[in-house]
Amino acid sequence: MSALFDRTGAPFVVGVAGGSGSGKTALCRTLAGTLGPDRVSMLCHDAYYRDHADLPAAERAALNYDVPEALDTALFVQHLRGLRAGVAAHPPRYCFVTHRRIGEDAAVEPRALLLVEGILLLHDPQIRELLDLAFFLDVPDHVRLARRIVRDTSERGRTRRSVLSQFEATVHGAHAAHVEPTKAHADVVLSSVARVDRVAEIAVEVIRGRMSRRRVAGAA
Repeated sequence: MSALFDRTGAPFVVGVAGGSGSGKTALCRTLAGTLGPDRVSMLCHDAYYRDHADLPAAERAALNYDVPEALDTALFVQHLRGLRAGVAAHPPRYCFVTHRRIGEDAAVEPRALLLVEGILLLHDPQIRELLDLAFFLDVPDHVRLARRIVRDTSERGRTRRSVLSQFEATVHGAHAAHVEPTKAHADVVLSSVARVDRVAEIAVEVIRGRMSRRRVAGAA
């Protein structure tokens, strides 16, 4: 396995897209643990939400965060290109409770394998061009909603009612309009309704195969 991670050029960049609550972060963490945390870096597109510090808290909470313009994709692309060139990235730290940026997060170092994830990761052609492999997690609405309720009430200080209201008001429609169509740009579509370790097993085999072929091609 270690031979696949010999640095012979730019990092191998794997994108993981899918709707909110589809299991993107859980899959990336499992992949990193399986493939070796010291060989894997992770970058989250969702950390690049635009800062609306100029707006009152109630207005910030009412914004639609599931549309392309909610994200600072230009900065994300800049950081992703830098990582491909061997330059560490300093992503913004975003607070999902206050909907504001609160400084910079820990540096993301360029490593042999870079995992990037986000609901709208495959929406922008500039991002797609920077991916060597793209997965899309295809999960039914009711499963994603149930996962979102658990996550947002336990990690983001929200009530079940507020999560349901937001899902009906913005998330559901934005998913159909902007997220679901990007499935067509994925190399592999996975269902993450099953246990994450089983989904990760499939993803790991695909990643290993693609990296191996690139290593062979590079040596030819």
